[in-house]
Amino acid sequence: MLKPPLRHFLDINTLTKPELRYILDLAKKMKQIATEEGHGKGFVHKYTPLKDIALAMIFEKASTRTRLSFQMAMHQLGGTALILQGTDMQLGHGESVSDTAQVLSGFTDGVMLRANSHETLLEMAQNATVPVINALTDFSHPCQVMADILTFEEKLGSIKGKKIAWSGDGNNVAVSWIHAAVLFECELAIACPKEYKPNSQVLGWAKNNGGNITVTHDPAAAIKDAHCVITDTWVSMGDTDKKDRLAKLAPFQITRKLMQHSDKDSIFMHCLPAHRGEEVTDEVIDGSKSVIWEEAENRLHIQKAILLWCFGK
Repeated sequence: MLKPPLRHFLDINTLTKPELRYILDLAKKMKQIATEEGHGKGFVHKYTPLKDIALAMIFEKASTRTRLSFQMAMHQLGGTALILQGTDMQLGHGESVSDTAQVLSGFTDGVMLRANSHETLLEMAQNATVPVINALTDFSHPCQVMADILTFEEKLGSIKGKKIAWSGDGNNVAVSWIHAAVLFECELAIACPKEYKPNSQVLGWAKNNGGNITVTHDPAAAIKDAHCVITDTWVSMGDTDKKDRLAKLAPFQITRKLMQHSDKDSIFMHCLPAHRGEEVTDEVIDGSKSVIWEEAENRLHIQKAILLWCFGK
């Protein structure tokens, strides 16, 4: 009997619209169940769909929300999470990614990878015989953006046709937002310095697939009438040009004055951790439009949905 094809979660644009909507709807259901059954730190579903399922969680980059959300998702769904730091593995001392993928496939039921390089993720998925999940690479961060969309729809309804504004570095989260804008059929306006614009190939892919994406150097123009304003840290792990980044990105800081260009019912999101006073002011991140804490909690519910989809549960 032939095995069904593996369900990797590598990037938003590697899934179909129905698959993405299924994961989002499932996340909403997971959150509802958690609320009804008594959401809390020790909460476990009355049913355990991931019982006897083990997830290897590999961290080449430090993490707070990703680690907590995946580990708690596995715990609450009855599974086991195995934490593996890149520096503690043979993967970090010369063993090939392909060999590691085959070993992990023999011991575990799935692999969650937070990698320095997107190529590492792709090689892992190519050689693994279990599902592989992208928990962040230098190229993209699809789990985060799925949680963002879950948060948006909780607050403002369907994201289809709505305007999302991004101001700051055109980084990995911005790339996943470009993917999402095409697949979820929303408008995305990106304001950034020319030195830090998003990946040109991704922008080309979006154009070829009918995406409503604009890139500008004017944050006020990008944010005009936006239903959601998003930013991220200007200096990521591994960046060595901090001084130059801070200088060139300073005009793209999210301030109360800048937020006034957005829709009257707009919300503000940030994937965290935030560098207050750099990419966003305190009065915005702590203000009435900010939904950052709901956004962070929704990482848990979207991870549950991604895990259940990957494992066919």
